[in-house]
Amino acid sequence: MAETSRFTLHNGLRVVLAPDPTAPVVGVAVHYDVGFRSEPEGRTGFAHLFEHLMFQGSESLEKLAHFKIVQSSGGTFNGSTHPDYTDYYEVLPSAALERALFLEADRMRAPKLTRENLANQIDVVKEEIRLNVLNRPYGGFPWILLPPVLYSTFPNAHNGYGDFTDLEQASLDDCAAFFDTYYSPANAVLTVAGDFEPDRARELIEKHFGDVPHRPAPPKRSFAEPPPAGEVRGQHTDPHAPLPALAVGYRMPDPVGELDAYLANLVLAGVLTDGDGSRLQQRLVHREPLVTDIGAGAGLFGPFEARDPDTFSITAIHSPDVSAERVLAAVDEELEKLAATPPDAQELAKVTARWSASLHAEHDRLMSRTLSLGAFELLYGDPSLVSRLPDRMAAVTGEDVAAAAKALRPDSRAVLLVEPEGGAK
Repeated sequence: MAETSRFTLHNGLRVVLAPDPTAPVVGVAVHYDVGFRSEPEGRTGFAHLFEHLMFQGSESLEKLAHFKIVQSSGGTFNGSTHPDYTDYYEVLPSAALERALFLEADRMRAPKLTRENLANQIDVVKEEIRLNVLNRPYGGFPWILLPPVLYSTFPNAHNGYGDFTDLEQASLDDCAAFFDTYYSPANAVLTVAGDFEPDRARELIEKHFGDVPHRPAPPKRSFAEPPPAGEVRGQHTDPHAPLPALAVGYRMPDPVGELDAYLANLVLAGVLTDGDGSRLQQRLVHREPLVTDIGAGAGLFGPFEARDPDTFSITAIHSPDVSAERVLAAVDEELEKLAATPPDAQELAKVTARWSASLHAEHDRLMSRTLSLGAFELLYGDPSLVSRLPDRMAAVTGEDVAAAAKALRPDSRAVLLVEPEGGAK
């Protein structure tokens, strides 16, 4: 794969080019530096709602034109909202590169924000919430339910999917203000990856994005807040859950400023729950079957999706005959063992090899690679860090993992208990 290159247009748009001629396809992504942590108070779900609106036509293209142009070119497209960024992408045959650039520049210039589009997309988002959260067992567990227990400030604690009342109150003025504040070229990263000629791509990018008017990027906000000063608990009744569940949330090192300590947490999550041989799977699923399912992870959506603060979570689904206290005690014991006796090189190698293999497999897909390069430019100012991650992970030592385990303390965590409605069924 050729070297990644970067440049910035006069209007502030950062551009990442990652040529790779191995297949005749090209990926185009735009990342905006705004996620649901930045949405205004009283407007929960607004960042995600706005992502939907960006697909509803523009001042120069009618509704659905974006879909038709990409699909008739043999391509795919989508967008997604994360804690600290929103991304939009297309993957198309390489001959259609200019179409994708035109489409992304077109909506960066002026999406069509109308009352009809807004009302229609509020209904679409509400339906998505019904489907994915309200009418599904363990819907929103733990990503919606755990943050309000672990965090106390609106940006970190609120529901990024949105509350129906808040969504229904969203106005066109809210939309215009959100677009003007966050959707400027100076607050965005454009990534082009795959089969293209860099000089030609650069010309096309200048042609389509160069005249999008500059607006200053909003000042970077800090979402910092102190970790809990004790154990905090929350409870949720789930009308569809067949079994009780629990989630434990801890604060993690700063994903950007303390990357190596953050990576030690990723390795720790693997040591705890990745595969049948992992510590918590062995103990809680196989040796003394206390749970039917156990998982641990860095970041509620996965790693590298957020700046500080970020969350380490352990989730378990257990039988009604087993108390949450028994599960918590076993988790604490395993963390204490790890803190006292670092894992050996073989255990670490198993985790890092598995993680590297899945990262390579993911980046074989052009869409994933394009999105990762853009996210790493946005969060870290370094898209090439993506390719160095396996080496950085492999450099994590047993002592690093022991230190990460020691930091997951019972006296500074959130515990969320989920009960089936009407008790055990």
